[in-house]
Amino acid sequence: MLLNRTVYKSLKWNLVLAVLFGVLLLAGCDRQQESPPPPVPEVAVVTVQPQKVVLTTELPGRTSAFRVAEIRPQVNGLIQKRLFMEGSDVKAGQVLFRIDPASFQATLDNAKAARSRSEANLLAIRLKAERLQELLVDKAVSQQDYDDAAAALKQTEADIQYYKATVEAARINLGYCRVTAPIPGRIGKSSVTDGALVTAYQPVALATIQQLDPIYVDVPQSTTEVLRLRRRLEGGRLDQNGASQKKVGLILDDDITYPLKGKLQFRDVTVDPTTGSVILRVIFPNPNGVLLPGMFVRAVVKEGANKQAFLIPQQSISRNPKGNPFALIVDTEGKVRQRMLTLDRAIGDTWLVSSGLVPGDRVIVEGLQNVRPGASVRVVTFEAGSGKNSGGLKDTAPLPAKSN
Repeated sequence: MLLNRTVYKSLKWNLVLAVLFGVLLLAGCDRQQESPPPPVPEVAVVTVQPQKVVLTTELPGRTSAFRVAEIRPQVNGLIQKRLFMEGSDVKAGQVLFRIDPASFQATLDNAKAARSRSEANLLAIRLKAERLQELLVDKAVSQQDYDDAAAALKQTEADIQYYKATVEAARINLGYCRVTAPIPGRIGKSSVTDGALVTAYQPVALATIQQLDPIYVDVPQSTTEVLRLRRRLEGGRLDQNGASQKKVGLILDDDITYPLKGKLQFRDVTVDPTTGSVILRVIFPNPNGVLLPGMFVRAVVKEGANKQAFLIPQQSISRNPKGNPFALIVDTEGKVRQRMLTLDRAIGDTWLVSSGLVPGDRVIVEGLQNVRPGASVRVVTFEAGSGKNSGGLKDTAPLPAKSN
């Protein structure tokens, strides 16, 4: 009897617990069914519109002097004096070296004396020839005598011309004793000292002058880049008209931008077979001597202006497993769509898109991790550089035009 009462109580409590558990389970299901749906994800977008962008290419280059003059003697002799300071700036016509002029002065004096002697004999020989010509009319002298006098006159006149040329040559050689600078610029170290013996047109230069203002920058450009640029011009995607098109910027080796702009002189027509590139020559003003020959620099060359360019922020670009770029856009129904893109280059913090977008597309910039293609989203305006987005269902304004 006691055992039956115990079993009865146990069954009673088990029944109560089962009822309570069922009640709680039903209440939980009711609360789960009454929970609100998840919120629609919010994304920040930019509305792309075509805009004008000046496209540039950064190419490595090397500086070279505008003009270079290697100073060599034009006569033989001893260096009497060096008349410049090594490493200084010299002017055109400035005397750099003085060669001993004694022997050249003597040669000049000798040539002048010979000329004077011939000029002194000229008068007497001319008068004699004139008298013999008068006597020849009267048959007072022979024809031979007159011919000899006329020939002597012509020979004397020729001697005078010869000695005049000799005097001029001697004067020129004497002037070569003063070795002058043919161009203005900065002169380097001297290869000779006072008292050194030099010879005319010797292979070793006495010194070298380099004109540094202005200065050249030679920039190699690959033929692949040249052909690509030509195709874009022929396709109408670039416009190279404009007075500022030939202006070139410069970045120094320490990443400092050179303050003065250069001008593109020409593009060479010969391809270097070892590098597959052509040379662009740019001329830069260099009034302060910042640029020195042989420096490595980077030239920023303008390709042209793209009047129908699409720029989108770099963070809006994703890549698939194959590495192909794509962007997520919001269509007119507020749903996310994937769009494969072709990128040209990075310009600042944006990408220049060659194909894949049309005017008015709303590209998602922020909130990409919360959405998938086909999902519905709520659109807000992307504020570039502010770190926050303004609320509201309104389209973003076009990105401001940017150029390098």
